[in-house]
Amino acid sequence: MLHTRNSAPPIFATVFLVAALLCLSLPSSADDWPQWRGPNRDGVWHETGIIESFSGTRIEHKWRAKISNGYSSPTVADGRVYLMDRVAEPDGLERILCFDEETGEPLWSHAYPSKYSVSYPDGPRAAVTVADGRAYSLGTMGHLRCLDAESGEVLWEKNPGVDYEIWRTAFGVCTSPLVEGGLVIVQIGQKPDGCIVAWDKATGEERWRALEDEPSYSSPLVIEQAGRRVLVCWTGDHIAGINPTNGEVYWKFPTPPNKGVINIADPVIAGDRVFLSSFYDGAYMLYLTEDTPDIGLVWRREGRSERKTDALHAINSTPILWKDHIYGADSYGEFRGIDAATGDRLFEDLSIVPRSRWATVHTVRNGNRHWIFNEKGELIIAELTPEGVRQISRAQLINPTAGQYSGTYSQVRKATEAAADANEQIRTFSQTSGVVWSHPAYANKHVFIRNDNWLICADLGQH
Repeated sequence: MLHTRNSAPPIFATVFLVAALLCLSLPSSADDWPQWRGPNRDGVWHETGIIESFSGTRIEHKWRAKISNGYSSPTVADGRVYLMDRVAEPDGLERILCFDEETGEPLWSHAYPSKYSVSYPDGPRAAVTVADGRAYSLGTMGHLRCLDAESGEVLWEKNPGVDYEIWRTAFGVCTSPLVEGGLVIVQIGQKPDGCIVAWDKATGEERWRALEDEPSYSSPLVIEQAGRRVLVCWTGDHIAGINPTNGEVYWKFPTPPNKGVINIADPVIAGDRVFLSSFYDGAYMLYLTEDTPDIGLVWRREGRSERKTDALHAINSTPILWKDHIYGADSYGEFRGIDAATGDRLFEDLSIVPRSRWATVHTVRNGNRHWIFNEKGELIIAELTPEGVRQISRAQLINPTAGQYSGTYSQVRKATEAAADANEQIRTFSQTSGVVWSHPAYANKHVFIRNDNWLICADLGQH
């Protein structure tokens, strides 16, 4: 059963209660960043003793390590840093890489051939997930690996065209593996009936599959609802709540795409509220029921086009829901504040990231402050309020690189040529020095970030 209502929902479970429940699943070192968007996949950085501002316009690097092309964000666990990249020539090898967290020294790598047949050749996309001494990686074409996190030994693997057939999406497989209980769960688009698939995390044996939906690029996460663990996944067709132990679908709400699936941002969940935002399709605010797992609609906002948007049309950036307000980057880089109760726009800030199609920022909360990393490689410490963004400090963390633009240049050029007003034309890739679209990892009072050439580490601790 689906519920709907027109006013703001009562808060059945406060943010603090949910946070307390989720803390039960934290890894042994809460200072690590062992998976996509942090220990709980919620973009929250819990450490204290962090610097209040930067000392200059550039942030000094503690170390840097040579890598190759990709979007895969770093993850940090047990003294090691993990990420994926791809060496395009001569054989097209995807690699899982492991480095010493303190020094950046390469510890091990695992490579395998991967011929890309996606809209552009850059990648991989997904972050490596580390849990219980194992590292789980997922390549752009669907190569799944479970490796010994310390040695890099392959414990088991799944390969597209051999172990399964998967839905070929325009941008490949992007979602990061999720470890829950004894399972590793992936939105992979396995045919048939396997948009979401769970394997035994130790043996690789398939345990369940769920949903016939087209897959999206959004990563799943697990919450507590009505006294149960619920896997929440935004597919190409629905937002769904699933029993993570057996694949039973508790609830699903339709989110049909207008121009093809481009759901990239993760579901944003705070208390009983679930916020979704997509580049073409606008925003949904939903609510979770308290007594039994179910979901209902609060409001839906959609603009007339990707340029004339309403509420928030996010692309690569997952928004933040903070104190009854939503903050995030819209389709062309407008950083906005939104009233969570209604979807009304409170402000728009054009100083966070240069205005461009698919402009990207990644926002993480630490206490009452937010750390905003933009696609130009700048890190911003800010306070987010309904009145606007108060920038406290801003500095260059890493230089952007042009590799991530290579395959999408023609798409942006066509969009530019089609612009009615030359003054409103979008910034073409040839006019830029590149971007950094990967999400930073914040761990042990350091930040870790990569471009197409380097993985770098910088100290953010107070001294």
